[in-house]
Amino acid sequence: MENKGQRTFTVNAHPFDWRDKIGYMFGDIGNNFSFNVVNSFLMIFYTNVYGLSGSQTAIVFLLARFVDAITDVVVGRLVDKSKLHKRGRFIPWINRMEYPLLIFLVLLFVPWVKDASMGVRMAWVWFTYIAWGILYSTVNIPYGSLASAISNDPDDKTSLSTWRSIGSALGGSITSYIIPMFIYVGATQKISGMRFWEVVIVCAILGWICYQLTIHLTTERVQTEKSENIPLSKIMKSMLEDRSLLGLVLTDLVLVVNQNLAGTMITYVYNDYFKNSAVMAIAMVVNTATVILLSPFSHYIATHFGRRNSSIAGLSISAIVYFILFMIRTSSPYVYLGFIFIGSLGFAVFNLQVWAFITDVIDNIEVTTGDREDGIVYGVNSFARKVAQAIGGGFGGFLLSWVGYKSSTTGGAEQSAHTVNAIYSAATLVPVVCAILAVLLLAFVYPLTRDKVKQNGEILAERHAQMNHSEE
Repeated sequence: MENKGQRTFTVNAHPFDWRDKIGYMFGDIGNNFSFNVVNSFLMIFYTNVYGLSGSQTAIVFLLARFVDAITDVVVGRLVDKSKLHKRGRFIPWINRMEYPLLIFLVLLFVPWVKDASMGVRMAWVWFTYIAWGILYSTVNIPYGSLASAISNDPDDKTSLSTWRSIGSALGGSITSYIIPMFIYVGATQKISGMRFWEVVIVCAILGWICYQLTIHLTTERVQTEKSENIPLSKIMKSMLEDRSLLGLVLTDLVLVVNQNLAGTMITYVYNDYFKNSAVMAIAMVVNTATVILLSPFSHYIATHFGRRNSSIAGLSISAIVYFILFMIRTSSPYVYLGFIFIGSLGFAVFNLQVWAFITDVIDNIEVTTGDREDGIVYGVNSFARKVAQAIGGGFGGFLLSWVGYKSSTTGGAEQSAHTVNAIYSAATLVPVVCAILAVLLLAFVYPLTRDKVKQNGEILAERHAQMNHSEE
């Protein structure tokens, strides 16, 4: 099916090569110098530096993330409707919006706000956090959409997903390891707001360098000229009827809830349950870096087993491992570390391929409807991820208040045994529930098998070649 209102073609450029892979990888390293800092450390900064309660923090995270979720769909639509420049549609967006994003990252962690009244603190938190979330969408949506524009080849898309996942793991590992090394005062567990801010400034500078590498190394080869403004209602209707998008969105939502909550709760597990900030840094790296260990095998996994089947197997293993960790209730930070390493490997099988899942869905929708709306599809999936982040962040904050977590403006307070045991339970049981739900969704809702993905790629390659030929 061909949509007469748009023309998708392939530009003459150098062949897909290492520049595209490395450039795309650096984009997610840049994202994580912003996103992972906020996702993993902002809650503990708010509770232990700004003195906010767990409930106050949860409300901010919950409502702001729903604003972000709506923003993702709006930004996706704006990106798809924006002018097609010489370098494409997505790279110019990243080049413009990286600056305000990184400025607001720095503003999130201004330490002097802790000395203001609670009303001023809350106003600052609401303003900076919502603004940062909106600005993150204006960079992340075009960056995510860029993958489907770099190449038509399913194997190339697998490579891009792998390299993006490596970038995510590297960015997450660097921030997860470095930040705990600098935010504490001496040998104590007291957090220094000023040190926190200084580290975030460095992260913002490194994020800018990474985005520049993405801008200058990647090439948009698959471009779409649109002569007809297709109503958003028509686009959304056709997408929501697509089982591949529904299955991916629901699966990703469940797993991002787990990822968001795990990234937050692991800081509390090691800070308050184990009282070991040194191992915390290693644990947070393990929680993200397992993707790197699996990356050399990603192409083999995708081609021999398919994305869906390999993800089902990996997530099943993770559910078993985390349930055992919950049952043994270890008092050793190193035993805990070993279990989350194995459990994270199972989740990494899906995370390594998630961005290729999205490009598979984009291709499937184009095959069935004739419409190619990269930004909207990515925006819808990102909408689900933001809702999941809201659920994860909100649940984490409410859980802390429910179990009696004591907030502080002096770097931290002593927690009760009931509180730290409840934190341990949440950190181990949530991955079990989320992994099981994701397995069921992939098995019974998501329809894109390995053979179907290959067939869609062949159909689109032939269709785009005919389009190019007709213009000659």
